[in-house]
Amino acid sequence: MTAANQVKLKPGDTIGILGGGQLGRMLALAAARLGLRCQVFSPDPDSPAFDVVQHATCAEYADVEALELFANDVDVITYEFENVPAATAMILAARRPVLPNHEILQTTQDRLAEKDFITRLGIGTADYADVGSAQALRTAINRIGLPAVIKTRRFGYDGKGQAIIRDGDDPDQIWNDLATRSAILEAFVPFEREISVIAARGADGHVECFDVTENEHRDHILKFSTAPAAISEALAAQARGIAEKIASALDYVGALAVEMFVVPGGGGTTLLVNEIAPRVHNSGHWTLDGASVSQFEQHIRAIAGWPLGKPVRHGPVTMTNLIGDDIHDYQRWLTIPGATVHLYGKGAPRPGRKMGHVIEVTAGSEKQPP
Repeated sequence: MTAANQVKLKPGDTIGILGGGQLGRMLALAAARLGLRCQVFSPDPDSPAFDVVQHATCAEYADVEALELFANDVDVITYEFENVPAATAMILAARRPVLPNHEILQTTQDRLAEKDFITRLGIGTADYADVGSAQALRTAINRIGLPAVIKTRRFGYDGKGQAIIRDGDDPDQIWNDLATRSAILEAFVPFEREISVIAARGADGHVECFDVTENEHRDHILKFSTAPAAISEALAAQARGIAEKIASALDYVGALAVEMFVVPGGGGTTLLVNEIAPRVHNSGHWTLDGASVSQFEQHIRAIAGWPLGKPVRHGPVTMTNLIGDDIHDYQRWLTIPGATVHLYGKGAPRPGRKMGHVIEVTAGSEKQPP
């Protein structure tokens, strides 16, 4: 019997959450509505998730004693971000079930391992190459062509740790600026739109997918998400099928996001997977007010060993991220009919910092995709 199958929480039990950001905050709020308690572990004393739980541990992820005390106080452990140190996950997994399984992090923390995993499933991605030196970068450019995108294999998010390489750029300088020993070069994808699918999978293997979401970025940070995406139902079904296939292949328990490119071509429109996020995801925030069950509740249900909900969207939905100084506009958003405002309780705004989001659900008939 796996660790996931052993978990069957009851109201009043406690979930441990690694990470104290806004995702941890919203997971804890979803758990509270279901009568479950949460304890948050984070090294940041200003973690916004601390504000919504009764018990929190502020310690470094390498603090073994703090980890052991944390594990003793909870019934199951999950995480709000995928860059949990491997040693931390192993220490905790020896004491309590960690869901999703901490071994999944070995795949999703490394962009090359993740691309190899997706490719082995027969799912399309951008052409890519392993890069470990300036010379290897030049070789990869000769094979893949330009423009291309170079990314660190680990720890990049919201555009960090990556750069676009174009004709005329100096590969040696770009390699030096990236300041890494391991990277991946990906072909630039001439996509029509970016989409994502939030899928939730229970320990019994049952998968529920939310409607496909269309995403628009500003300065490499998600700014708008709309559901449903403006794609055909056949393509949407294919996108959901890809997400379900990935979740099942990982033997995943919880909610995850699969980001994809919609690529037009002479032979028809195709989907290429960009990234897997083994957690609840910014592009799924619309589910908080736009669906019968949110991605956060689905994740809690899955790791608790409870039945998943059947997501029913309430209408066309738009989610707008409040980034940096956008937070100062919160009072205007509060006056807009149909808009719900979610503020994360963070400190001073700064460029690129996600401070909150707004969800707008439109009543009326659905727009028909092309």
